[in-house]
Amino acid sequence: MTTPDATGTDPTAATGSRRLAISAGGLAVLLGALDTYVVLGLLRQIVEDLQVPLNRIERVTPIVTGYLLGYVAAMPLLGQASDRFGRKALLQTCLTVFIAGSVLTAAAESVPFLVAGRVVLGVAGGALLPVTLALAADLWAQRRRAAVLGAVGGAQELGSVLGPVYGIALAGLAGWRAVFWVNVPLALLAMVVVHRSIQGGRPAQRQKADVVGASLLAVALGLLVVALYNPEPQEQVLPSWGPATLIAAAAAFVAFVAWEATARTRLLDTANVQLRPFFAALGASLAAGAALMVTLVDVELFAQTLLGERDEGAVLLLLRFLVALPVGAVIGGLLANRIAERWVAGAGLLIAACGFLLMSHWPADVLSTPHELGPLTLPRLDTDLIVVGVGLGLVIAPLSAVVLRVVPAGQHGLASAAVVVARMTGMLVGISALSAWGLHRFHSLTADLQTPLPMLYPSDAAFDRAAAEYAAELQDAMLTQYTEIFAITSVVCLVGAGLALLTGPRRAR
Repeated sequence: MTTPDATGTDPTAATGSRRLAISAGGLAVLLGALDTYVVLGLLRQIVEDLQVPLNRIERVTPIVTGYLLGYVAAMPLLGQASDRFGRKALLQTCLTVFIAGSVLTAAAESVPFLVAGRVVLGVAGGALLPVTLALAADLWAQRRRAAVLGAVGGAQELGSVLGPVYGIALAGLAGWRAVFWVNVPLALLAMVVVHRSIQGGRPAQRQKADVVGASLLAVALGLLVVALYNPEPQEQVLPSWGPATLIAAAAAFVAFVAWEATARTRLLDTANVQLRPFFAALGASLAAGAALMVTLVDVELFAQTLLGERDEGAVLLLLRFLVALPVGAVIGGLLANRIAERWVAGAGLLIAACGFLLMSHWPADVLSTPHELGPLTLPRLDTDLIVVGVGLGLVIAPLSAVVLRVVPAGQHGLASAAVVVARMTGMLVGISALSAWGLHRFHSLTADLQTPLPMLYPSDAAFDRAAAEYAAELQDAMLTQYTEIFAITSVVCLVGAGLALLTGPRRAR
């Protein structure tokens, strides 16, 4: 007779049952990932439906950042809660909250209610990935775990592929609200599969929860997100509330560290944790998150501003990267089963660094200037984005496997949450810092440009020449801004690759 382990699951579950259980978690992860990206293609319809003035478009940006805020801030507490109350209970609870957030979002008649719904969705979505990763660790032995983690990571990244296209397609058929109403039956289906496939009950050895520590960390992360949100970045690096909020975030983090140093029950008990590989994996995950967000944002802007693509065209160009990402995640999981995780993660970030280095040499007409490799001709934009996507995808499974390997089983939920929090923090902080720097560079490059006015030129032909020169210089400044951001991101990936190598060789605990 077998007994449940520290998470309340049967470690000797049949292969079919395990696969059904992880498939249920994967479906939940896919739902959360879809909602992370789906709103990007809906903003125009939302603006029109809620009658947001075009000159106050910044009012709708919290629709995106609100989800990320809920996602990042709630994840540590919910990850630890799954260690205390069991994976099944947390997945069912989060799917229930996900349904509530979907209904609130779909029924919203004003921006504040819509933002509130997105925050609720983010809170629920923030637990789905780390709890499912921890479930994989519960059900599979360490030597076979990486491939399963890669599949779960692939489900997460598949949401980034399908999200924008799925949102645009469904909204075109039934309006933007239908995208969130459809979440209800999908989440109910996931709840049924979770109920039938994952063993219930509380863990045999219940972990104590550090509610104070988790709350302080959530406050610190939430304040950091708010401080970096700037609706008018062209005027200043941080918003008017930014400096004070950053100080408050630092104070909350200091309070968190002080609490963790003295509390009996800690958010992460480091007594049995291998600290060097743990923090090295978190650092590598942070670097990968920054690189991911730079690609999602700056490639789309590059397509719109320099290649003249509309929203749909820019998303289609970005699909090269988005399709390569889950493919790399699955390959990374398979390779990490056969090779030490540090080599797979380090190689992935090194490949991504090479891809960003290639992107830093993009010309303005990148679509018509292929790579010439002897007799072989490759489309430059497609090739470079696939290289970056595969590289960043390779990182997902091995970094999760490292953290789960060096942390006791009773803290797997929190450990999985830590990896995702590091990645999301890298996404938020990386894009904020690099965008602020990029805007500064653009304004410094165009500070001396004089806008041509027709009355200052003796003829229409002279004005047309001046206008063409002015447009060319603006284009050059934008191109310099993007390519320098890509070059800096290449360096970030190199640093992440070095951190990945510090995660150490595979060792059985």
